[in-house]
Amino acid sequence: MPAVHNTHRFAAFRHVGYRRYFFSRFLAYFAVQILSVSVGWQIYDLTRDPFALGLIGLFQFLPSLVLILVTGSVADRYNRRVIMGLCMLVGTLCAAALLTLTVTGLFAPWPVYGILIVFGIERAFLTPAAQSLAPNLVPAEDLPNAIAWNSSSWQTATIVGPVVGGLIYGFGPSVPYTVSLCFFAAAALMVFAVPKPAQRSPASAQNWQTITAGFRYIKAEKVVLGAISLDLFAVLLGGAVALMPVFARDILVLGPWGLGLLRAAPGVGAVGMAVWLAAHPIRNRAGLSMFIGVALFGLATVVFGLSATPWISIAALVVMGAADMISVYVRESLIALWTPDELRGRVNAVNAVFVGASNELGEFRAGTMASGFGAVFAVVFGGLGTLLVSLLWAAGFPQLRRIDRLDVPEGERTG
Repeated sequence: MPAVHNTHRFAAFRHVGYRRYFFSRFLAYFAVQILSVSVGWQIYDLTRDPFALGLIGLFQFLPSLVLILVTGSVADRYNRRVIMGLCMLVGTLCAAALLTLTVTGLFAPWPVYGILIVFGIERAFLTPAAQSLAPNLVPAEDLPNAIAWNSSSWQTATIVGPVVGGLIYGFGPSVPYTVSLCFFAAAALMVFAVPKPAQRSPASAQNWQTITAGFRYIKAEKVVLGAISLDLFAVLLGGAVALMPVFARDILVLGPWGLGLLRAAPGVGAVGMAVWLAAHPIRNRAGLSMFIGVALFGLATVVFGLSATPWISIAALVVMGAADMISVYVRESLIALWTPDELRGRVNAVNAVFVGASNELGEFRAGTMASGFGAVFAVVFGGLGTLLVSLLWAAGFPQLRRIDRLDVPEGERTG
């Protein structure tokens, strides 16, 4: 019977708590994508400055870094479902604030950055709670399937969200913020409807040892350290999302709808790969597959940076998304399956900072470099850097490279 669970495409959806959790996350991610594409386009339309786009990522990342010792401990000590719901309510308020600025004609970079900082605080608490809740909602044999579908929900929102955001932005900038507000509110209601799970984390006294336990675990477990840090440096260098408004407007000569297509293209590849992995999980040479995925991500980034033809650019972004999903799948499976439940919140908080650094801080890197050397140089340089990182990490973390299977029982380690 366990073998059936491991290969059944919809195994995780047999559990009612996971179903509600899944759709709640999907609505929230959809709202984030609509909001992000709208803020990016509106800011660039107002300033025409790539550096201003980089600041959007920076201000969303900083709260995760500053609060890293708090957010994971909160997820391990308190009800993860309630934390998710409260965070989604804060997201509703942020969307309402952006809508208010737009309607009143007060939309300007610095007030928006202030709202994005609050939004970043919300995400700092939401991410470790959400990632740590999933293993409490499904049995261990269904967890890899749940991880694949979690990634698929994010990537599906990444496909549809920017396209919808670009289309409805044409009716006025207030429309996407209104839709985001409604989706955040619906996500909050849905997650509060998740039956209270059996959170297996014991309530322990808080001291420096317990607060920093996530760091010590990652440092000791070289496989997890290698997987997390590989993603950090690869996407930090290779991320081109922040510069898509520049490519859409100035290089490929596309409008808001075209920007939506560019933003959606990586998600097309990622969802296709996630659905494939849900039905055909990686059973052999998982570590090597991760390094190949990162290298392909870097190569596709270079192609995107050099292309001046829309269909080539979109195809390169699709490959980027599919390659990145392989890395995400392996990394998240390692963290979820190998981390004790009482440490999941703190480990996922550290992972969230690494992911945030690779995305939001990577956007700041791209925007800053594009401001000085041009968008094409910034993207090509980053893609070549990602290729180099994949080679260096393959040599520096042989334990990760030699990982064969992902279904390792909790507590079992490789040498």
